[in-house]
Amino acid sequence: MKLNEAFNSNANNKPAKPSTKTIWMPKRPPLFYNRGSTNTVNMTHLLDIKDLNKADLEQLFKRADEIQTETKALRLNRLAGKQAVCLFYENSTRTLLSFQLAASGLGATVFHLPVSHSSVQKGESFHDTIKTIVAMAPDALIMRHPEDHAHQQIVDLLPNNVHLINAGDGQNQHPTQSLLDLYTIRQHKTNFQDLKVTIIGDIKHSRVANSLIDALTTLKTTNIVLYGPDNLMPKQYADKKADNINTALDQADVVVMLRIQKERFDKNEFLNINQWHQQYGLDADKLKLANKDAIVMHPGPSNRGIEISAEVADGPQSVILEQVANGVLLRQAVLYQFLS
Repeated sequence: MKLNEAFNSNANNKPAKPSTKTIWMPKRPPLFYNRGSTNTVNMTHLLDIKDLNKADLEQLFKRADEIQTETKALRLNRLAGKQAVCLFYENSTRTLLSFQLAASGLGATVFHLPVSHSSVQKGESFHDTIKTIVAMAPDALIMRHPEDHAHQQIVDLLPNNVHLINAGDGQNQHPTQSLLDLYTIRQHKTNFQDLKVTIIGDIKHSRVANSLIDALTTLKTTNIVLYGPDNLMPKQYADKKADNINTALDQADVVVMLRIQKERFDKNEFLNINQWHQQYGLDADKLKLANKDAIVMHPGPSNRGIEISAEVADGPQSVILEQVANGVLLRQAVLYQFLS
């Protein structure tokens, strides 16, 4: 059987039975097995942070705690022999590098396929690229894509033993970023329910904001405050919008600053960047409105002097580099839960 015949796109056809002559592509597996258990997260894919309940989140945090205390030699044996492919259709520093370090730090072999050097440049379709990668039988496919819900488009192409991890899809979701954000907050705050979490900036184009709001809601954080220009505030978050930056920052426990995602703006969208810092940027004086023990977060990359001042980014309340470090740890926890 030819390779393209093995990946029959007709959803009405039953998957072929496995044999030595065919590539078997079963129907999409459920996102979770053993959902009644609170002791183990046994996931097939991680596409959306809403797919995780409170018990799942807590289990991943505990797994990260365990990995953090292990010796390097022990960690390197956890995923020895496993293989992961990173396929990023968008640029990345933190997410890509941390996934590579996370996988290799657990003993797995990780391969990065730069789209700019792939057959995509020769006209290969998105689906054909995925089919080709899956035919090589990696254990995990870690993908970033500029389109919302791109991962849902390909999940039917994956057999049970190839796990798909969303490393960011358009403006929709960035589940592992929210995991590392929650873990960082957890290191500084005693509980999530009593927190005031303030998110300031370009909310409309931020998959980070969407995932963090969803994850905080799962952990019963009710005081989530958003602030930004009206044209960059999604309608579904209208009930969370503050009238001004002073109200947004007042007695905040966690302050999350977001960059302006100019690359996602429509042609008719306009923004005066020169006035952004004055109206929506965070500096030391504005930070005084928050609680004295408030922490300042930023998913990166940050634009100093626009959404955050250098004084705050490098100040004692900033946990930005802690987020970066925790990114490796939480992605190790995710990979271990999938591949072990």
